[in-house]
Amino acid sequence: MKNNLENLRQKLKITQGELAEKLEVSRQTINSIENGRYEPSITLAFKLSIFFNKKIEEIFIYGE
Repeated sequence: MKNNLENLRQKLKITQGELAEKLEVSRQTINSIENGRYEPSITLAFKLSIFFNKKIEEIFIYGE
């Protein structure tokens, strides 16, 4: 699944580590999501949605 996480994070000028700390996950988790190696749980997807004030569909792009 593709995503816009890196772009959203960079717009706020925060590091992967800073975002990870705010969401209570590891920096490696954020890195893996950004690079498409890991699909977040629905809970983490909602946390990202709330943090960035975006709909989940604005962060994650579902492609069959």
